[in-house]
Amino acid sequence: MNAAVDKWIRTHTEDLVQWRRHIHANPELARREYATTEFVATRLAAAGLAPQVLPKGTGLTCDIGPTTGSRIALRADIDALPLQELTGATYSSTVPGVSHACGHDAHTTILLGTALALSEIPDLPVGVRLVFQPAEEVMPGGALDVVAAGRLEDVSRIFALHCDPRLEAGRVGVRLGAITSAADTVELVLESAGGHTSRPHLTADLVHALGTVVTGLPGMLSRRIDPRTSTVMVWGAVNAGQAPNAIPQTGMLAGTVRTGDHATWELLEPLVREIVHGLLAPTGVGYQLDYRRGVPPVVNDEVSTRMFEDAIRAVGPNALADTPQSGGGEDFSWYLEEVPGAMARLGVWSGEGEQRDIHQPTFDLDERALEVGVRVLTGLALGGSDPGGS
Repeated sequence: MNAAVDKWIRTHTEDLVQWRRHIHANPELARREYATTEFVATRLAAAGLAPQVLPKGTGLTCDIGPTTGSRIALRADIDALPLQELTGATYSSTVPGVSHACGHDAHTTILLGTALALSEIPDLPVGVRLVFQPAEEVMPGGALDVVAAGRLEDVSRIFALHCDPRLEAGRVGVRLGAITSAADTVELVLESAGGHTSRPHLTADLVHALGTVVTGLPGMLSRRIDPRTSTVMVWGAVNAGQAPNAIPQTGMLAGTVRTGDHATWELLEPLVREIVHGLLAPTGVGYQLDYRRGVPPVVNDEVSTRMFEDAIRAVGPNALADTPQSGGGEDFSWYLEEVPGAMARLGVWSGEGEQRDIHQPTFDLDERALEVGVRVLTGLALGGSDPGGS
C-alpha cells in the first residue's frame, strides 16, 4: 500500500504545490471560507468521494474506507488570518489584509492530497473521516461546529498536523502530553471618581490600583498555582489617563492567561476573580472583570502519540523529532474533549536563512513539506486498525 502512496505522490507532487498556491493566493477569513470549501469539495467529488458541507456553509467532512468497525479522523483547518502578506511571493495573497500566515493553506492541501491518495487504495484497514474545519483562528473555534454537527460521533480518535517553522522540512515533531496551552483572555475596566494628583486621599487613586493589579495578579497566580503546570499571565494592553496632574476616572487592562494543564485551566477563572477582588477591595476603585475562556490545552494521549511516531518513522530514519510544548492555543483541543487523539508539528523551514514565525506577514514555507505531510497522514490510515477502536 505504501508503494501506491509513493506512486500517487510522484504523479501529483506538482498538483500539491499548485493547490497550495491557489489556496494561498485566495485566503478567506473564519466562517467565510466558501470558495476554499468549494475548491476542496469539487476535487473530492471528482475522485468519487461524497463530501458533506457543515451546516453553517463552510468546512466539510468526507468518509473513506470501511463503514463498519474503527474509524479515525484526520483534521485540517482552512481559514486565514486578518494580516497583510509581505512575502513578495508570486503566489501572494490577492485579498488585501488577509493571508495564510499560519500555514492553513498547507494543512488543507495535505489533507486533500491524503484523501485523493487513499481514494485509490482498496480495502483500507481502517475507516477515515476527513475533517476540513473552518474558523480555527477565532475563539472558541470552529472545532465546536464540527462537534455540534455530530461529525465526531463514530470516530475513535483524531489526528492533525500543524506547520512549524522551527523544524526543517522533512522532519515532524510530536510529544506525549500537552503540546499546546489553554489560552484565556482577561479584560479589566477600572472606575473612579478621579481627582487632582495633589489630593489622592480625597479620591480613589485609579492608577495606583491599576498598578497593583498589573503586578499583583500575575505574581499571586505564580504563588497559587503549581509552576510545573506552565501557567503564565501576561498583560498586553494598559491604558489610563492623559494629564500628569489628574487622577483618571477610567482605566483598562487586557491580557492572557495560559496553562498547559487541563485541571488548572478549570480553576483559573474563579481564582483570577478572587485575586482581583482581593487586590482592589482596599483601594476603593470599582471594576468590571470580563474573563473569556478560550480553548483547553491540546493533550496528546499515549496510543495516538505512538501511532503518530510510527507513521513519522516510516517517512525516513531522521523524520521523527522532539518538540516542546507551545504557549499558544489551538482549537483542536475541543476534539480531544470528545475522543483521544494527537497533534504533531510539521517542519516547514528550508534549512537556510531566517526562521520566520507563523502569524507574521513574512511567513512562508518550504513546499517539500507538503509531500511529507501526505506521507504521514496516509501512514496513519494504512498503519493498521486503530488499537483503541472497536
